[in-house]
Amino acid sequence: MSEKTILVWFRNDLRIHDNEILLEAVRKADKVLPVYCFDPYYFQHNALGVPKTGSFRARFLLEAVADLRKNLQAYGAELVIRTGNPAEILPQLAEQYQVNEVYHHREVAYEETGISEQVEAALWKMRLNLKHFIGHTLYHKEDLPFPIKDIPDSFAVFKKKVERDSNVRPCVPTPEHIITPEIPDAGELPTLQQLGLDEPVDDPRATNYFQGGETAALVQLHKYFSQSDPAVKPKGSRNSSVNNSSKLSPWLAVGCISPRQVYWEIFKHNQDSYAQTASLLKLELLWRDYFRFMFKKHGQKFIKSKTDSDAQAPATNEFDFLKWANGETGVPFVDACMHELNATGYICNPCRQIVAAYLVHELKADWTRGAAYFEEKLIDYSPASNWGNWAFIAGVNDAKESKYTIAAMQPKDAASDFVNTWQHSPIDEAGDLVNV
Repeated sequence: MSEKTILVWFRNDLRIHDNEILLEAVRKADKVLPVYCFDPYYFQHNALGVPKTGSFRARFLLEAVADLRKNLQAYGAELVIRTGNPAEILPQLAEQYQVNEVYHHREVAYEETGISEQVEAALWKMRLNLKHFIGHTLYHKEDLPFPIKDIPDSFAVFKKKVERDSNVRPCVPTPEHIITPEIPDAGELPTLQQLGLDEPVDDPRATNYFQGGETAALVQLHKYFSQSDPAVKPKGSRNSSVNNSSKLSPWLAVGCISPRQVYWEIFKHNQDSYAQTASLLKLELLWRDYFRFMFKKHGQKFIKSKTDSDAQAPATNEFDFLKWANGETGVPFVDACMHELNATGYICNPCRQIVAAYLVHELKADWTRGAAYFEEKLIDYSPASNWGNWAFIAGVNDAKESKYTIAAMQPKDAASDFVNTWQHSPIDEAGDLVNV
């Protein structure tokens, strides 16, 4: 009997732990071929002339893939790294290594699902199956108390029913050993320059440095729940502090850690002094699930007006948009948030809601411009959460909230240390203030 080889196509699931496609491949096949493709599509420039992926996120991704390779090697395996169109590269590797099947985690946003469909069609020509797994949400879709088509459009209703009637699955076991075929050319990580980007400049004002990879993700998870004096925030509020989030979102975005891993860590702390903090972190995971399931239910319609999906977007005053993007609006808190975003690739959730609301409601700009700007800048960019949140603030989907609304209120500490710290634009290598 010939050996069975399964190709594991890593995308936004860059981890060993709680990774169902990796465990299932190890169980079902004699040999496993782990592969990661740097797809040039994600590094091209959009219609505005800016890259879809900025330098901070690209650096984080490179670090995450390097860490995945290192961790796979510790299990006796190797990660094949290629740069190019997955619909071309994966069939080539499947032929070279006599692969019997390809596993991957299903995505929900249209660009990601489009790429999956191209890969599936290319593999089908070779009579190979692309097997889809669900691994990006806290709740598995099969465990929801309703079919996808009947998921409540209201987050409050979704939350209530899911928490009452569904359970979070346990994390899947970690493979003890991973056997790969003999790999003569595993490939090298591309450089930022090869991806068309410059090395990001780390601003000395930044208090967080996000190191890509599962190793750093697990350190951050432990760190968050081992702080000696967890801040207490008002129950049910997403926006109660500028600096008190878990900072796990960059690792969740590319799957260096799974939502279930975070949830079960939260579960351990439900009864201790971290209870309120843990509850708020769980709320964020639920919002994350909600946006993914909304895209699964509605597709692109979720981010279009229900009354007129073809309605003309408001004209954006380019001068106003650039003032917003560069943090030159004259509103101290808005400007500070944008300076931090441009300088670090990260801002907390309250800042995101505030600057988005200002662009949409004060400047009357096309919200998609803001969403595209965040897509480039954010280290933790995730299509469903980013575009879903922006559409939510712009009021173009059906979500109507009360208690759990995404409030875009300027905090009372507008003249705080945060504003004082970030009142100026990012700093370049020469130490000069620069505009983006």
